[in-house]
Amino acid sequence: MNPKTLLIVYHSMTGGTAQMAQAAAEGAGDEAGVQVRLLRAPEAQPDDVLAADGYVFATPENLAAMAGLMKDFFDRCYYAALDRLNGRPYAALVCAGSDGQNAVRQLERIATGWRLRQVAPTLIVCTHAQTPEAILRPKQIGAADLAQCREVGAALAAGLALGVY
Repeated sequence: MNPKTLLIVYHSMTGGTAQMAQAAAEGAGDEAGVQVRLLRAPEAQPDDVLAADGYVFATPENLAAMAGLMKDFFDRCYYAALDRLNGRPYAALVCAGSDGQNAVRQLERIATGWRLRQVAPTLIVCTHAQTPEAILRPKQIGAADLAQCREVGAALAAGLALGVY
């Protein structure tokens, strides 16, 4: 049996989302029979999306929206993958300074257009960064939040390995 591939695509400017994506990859990496690919959004191409069996998308919320480079990833890959991913599982992670809800809406709407199946509620980690200095400062995501990110990756990988999705 061919191993399943979990693609984790992320963007991060201050390190918070990178830590979250890395934690998801670590959680998924413990699952036998699943290859984990962790790619920064500018590196991810349509062929990477098409070759994967499941996805984790991780983005910061910038100015009440999904990060621009994450949007660029979807812009570059959307039509090449349209109607070719139907039913594949995904989960999403959002690193937000406040509520993160608009980034979640944007990401989930794109995933709906791709006809992906959401297999976990989107995890929002709030850093409470509200001043220009706090927003631009390197982030350190707490252990409990990183554990939740690991659980998201582990659960998605386990479902892929077991053929649940």
